[in-house]
Amino acid sequence: MAKPVVAVVGRPNVGKSTLFNKLIGRRLSIVDDTPGVTRDRIYGDAEWRGRKIMLVDTGGIEPGDDVILSGMRAQAQLAIEMANVIIFVTDLQSGVTAADSEIAAMLQKSGKPVVLCVNKCDSIGEVPPEFYEFYNLGLGDPIAVSSVHGHGTGDLLDAVFEHLPEEPEQEEEGETVSVAVIGKPNAGKSSLVNRIAGEERSIVSDVAGTTRDAIDSLVENKYGRFNFIDTAGLRRKSRIDNQIEKYSVLRAKMAIERADVCVILLDGQDGFTEQDSKVAGLALEQGKACIIAVNKWDIVEKNGKTMDAYRKQLMKDFSFMPYAPIVFISAKTGQRLDRLFELIRYVHSQNTMRISTGMLNDILADATARVQPPTDKGRRLKIYYMTQASTKPPTFVCFCNRADLFHFSYQRYLENQIRSTFGLEGTPVRFVIRERGEK
Repeated sequence: MAKPVVAVVGRPNVGKSTLFNKLIGRRLSIVDDTPGVTRDRIYGDAEWRGRKIMLVDTGGIEPGDDVILSGMRAQAQLAIEMANVIIFVTDLQSGVTAADSEIAAMLQKSGKPVVLCVNKCDSIGEVPPEFYEFYNLGLGDPIAVSSVHGHGTGDLLDAVFEHLPEEPEQEEEGETVSVAVIGKPNAGKSSLVNRIAGEERSIVSDVAGTTRDAIDSLVENKYGRFNFIDTAGLRRKSRIDNQIEKYSVLRAKMAIERADVCVILLDGQDGFTEQDSKVAGLALEQGKACIIAVNKWDIVEKNGKTMDAYRKQLMKDFSFMPYAPIVFISAKTGQRLDRLFELIRYVHSQNTMRISTGMLNDILADATARVQPPTDKGRRLKIYYMTQASTKPPTFVCFCNRADLFHFSYQRYLENQIRSTFGLEGTPVRFVIRERGEK
């Protein structure tokens, strides 16, 4: 399920990036006393009171005709448009400025919930008299925060939490499978979704980048119920010069996040490109079940050996996800779409598979008997037992004597043993290594 979006906005040099880093718990945004260091939007995940949110740090909003300043304003405006809640950061030391008043008016027009944060309240105790000046902005009760020391960040997140949209009820397991169709521009994503949905849900054009938003299409057939998400094509950052298209990239990433299965669509005529590997990497990072679908197969010149040669080459190109099945389709003619549905249902079941601890430890005993665990300076790795912690993707916790001896190659060996027994086709597998006694 997609996380609610919280945008951090304000004029330059009020401490937005410092606050952003404090809230996500790591240094992601560059922090400097020079105004305007942050120009693009930067995203990070945070969690408060059991609710996960996506924070967006923006460049400072400042009036002016400078090209970079106007670009920063546009980026901030896009973040405001897509946000569920806005944190408006001001600076106690400079007081309420004309720029603060302009931003407050802009935020009021947006109609979004706004939490007013007065930053740089670094002293503990009663707030200074100048704090009350911020009531003049007309955005309700301001919250005193020190982004450097972390004072008041809990109160700030409590205020944000009150405005978050309600969490949608979880659908019954297996009721509807969400499928994100991802890939580089002009691979035929919209054509595929239109063909599956049986109607023109998305505009189709030879111009790359026609689709800018993520569009949902509910489909029900003999294979079950599916929600297909047509996403904007993800192109190289150097090619993204349109502000709306930068917005589309975030939408595509969020579509991957809320999908159960990702169909990585390749253009059969172009073959594999570097951008395809980056698109696949986003799905891999999120732990999604994946299918590699080669589109436009009807117009590819071929003979009896073309498909096998193409498949072998793709297995080399996608060596980082060897578990992903490959299917050759045509969105235009509908070729092998039945096979695509079968694979979607299959890889989803693999991604949600749960294996009992007893069966896992039978495999572990057999695997360690065949290949002894690694040693270092006379100390041998001992794996006491293994259990499955979660699904989507299947995640296994291994308890051992020394985590530093649990080499990546041995993890890969155990993964292969599990896959050879249970399949787990189309899904990544993750391992968590714990030393005995470690919580």
